[in-house]
Amino acid sequence: MNHEHIIKSYDEELTRLTGEIVRMGELAAYQLGAAMDVLDRRDTRAAERVIANDDAIDALEGAISHDVLQLLVRRQPMARDLREVLAALRISAAIERIGDYAANVAKRSTALNRHAPVPAAQDIRALATLAIELLQKVLVAYRDRDAEAADMVRRRDAELDTLHTQVFRELLDDMARDPSTIPSCAHLLFIAKNIERIGDHATNIAENVWFLVHGEEPQEARPKSDESSQMA
Repeated sequence: MNHEHIIKSYDEELTRLTGEIVRMGELAAYQLGAAMDVLDRRDTRAAERVIANDDAIDALEGAISHDVLQLLVRRQPMARDLREVLAALRISAAIERIGDYAANVAKRSTALNRHAPVPAAQDIRALATLAIELLQKVLVAYRDRDAEAADMVRRRDAELDTLHTQVFRELLDDMARDPSTIPSCAHLLFIAKNIERIGDHATNIAENVWFLVHGEEPQEARPKSDESSQMA
């Protein structure tokens, strides 16, 4: 086997690995959208299907980890090639956590169905829509090896933080005005936090894309605007 053929074969393996990770990320984004749908429709049976589907993301992450280890053993990559492999491991792990958070949203929705609906649930839809958008954009940035597009996602995490703070404040106000909403609002607080964490993991993916392309971490500190931890 000549050197040119070896390089082509390795490039094809990396391309296939990238495709697997992007598909895994797309499934995680779909899961969050599905979890929000069952939250809106108060559909417990559909929520249980969303929860069960998290196993598919876990299985993909396991298969990707296996493929990455095989690449390390067979190819012993160096420099940029090693960054490709390390980024694949980190990004697939971040997507697996995103899938977990989406499943957690579905789990909380089943608990919410035992209580009267509260208007604040609609505010969380905007939060989830932004999280899905950032995840989808960073997957494209990873596929295209576009560090600048990934950095834009990283910078927009502050938008998600600001929106999460707004939702958090509204839920606290609702509970103060009407104590009967406390059980529902408590579940919604957890749902909002899960979605905010999905945004954090999308930002982690963006930072790994930057590292993959440039061989270093982003120079500027990650912008943060989440003030929920400072609220009583």
